[in-house]
Amino acid sequence: MGIDLTGTVPLTAAVVLVGNEILSGRTLDKNLQSIALALGERGISVVAARVIPDDAGVIRDTINELRAVTDFVFTTGGIGPTHDDITAENVAAAFGVELHTHPVAERLLLAYFEERGVEPNEARMRMARVPTGAELIDNPVSVAPGFRMDNVYVMAGVPKIMQAMLDNILPTLPSAPQLQSITVICNLPEGTLAQPLEELQNDFPMVDIGSYPGNSAAGAQKGYRVALVARAREQDSLRAVEKALVDMVARLGGAQLDA
Repeated sequence: MGIDLTGTVPLTAAVVLVGNEILSGRTLDKNLQSIALALGERGISVVAARVIPDDAGVIRDTINELRAVTDFVFTTGGIGPTHDDITAENVAAAFGVELHTHPVAERLLLAYFEERGVEPNEARMRMARVPTGAELIDNPVSVAPGFRMDNVYVMAGVPKIMQAMLDNILPTLPSAPQLQSITVICNLPEGTLAQPLEELQNDFPMVDIGSYPGNSAAGAQKGYRVALVARAREQDSLRAVEKALVDMVARLGGAQLDA
């Protein structure tokens, strides 16, 4: 079940955050940023992120949709011991396989509970269930493993545990050239910049160009302060866009501002 993506550039990923508690606002997600930054360091771009409920059909459909269009899918949440932890069975359903008790996960959990004098009841042992054919993801924090099914990585929702799982996953992933960026900050309003930026984007389709208004600064024309950011993996194109942005600002009567 190995993944061979040698030479595939760019590499893409999707992140799926599973949990009613996130959608209700009771829990603030801390996982998306951690995952996106870590993957970015390996040249893997997060191109989609979903926050979805603990709903069987939604989990299945989301997994199937995203695993078909990205190189990797990373999920967090829904693999604990309670009745609403239903990610594992629905990843299994998405792949059309059965859910089973993994013998290694079972052994790890039983030893963990015995060491702490905790009863290994049916609810707790649910955490040993994974789709048939899945590979375990080590959990050095609380033992209950995550798992990988093809290009789908299923991790815990608790940030500390998720991070420990992710740290074990990252060395196994292929890498691509990292996305680099340049920033030109100017004192022009976005309405003035919009059409020239669109034309520049059309000239450089492989470079991602965006504008981000921020707080005004001393010397900014009418208080405008806009960061023009370009991102790409190919340095020559990125430098060409940087020059074009500087020239554009001057042509429009603006000035560059300090970062």
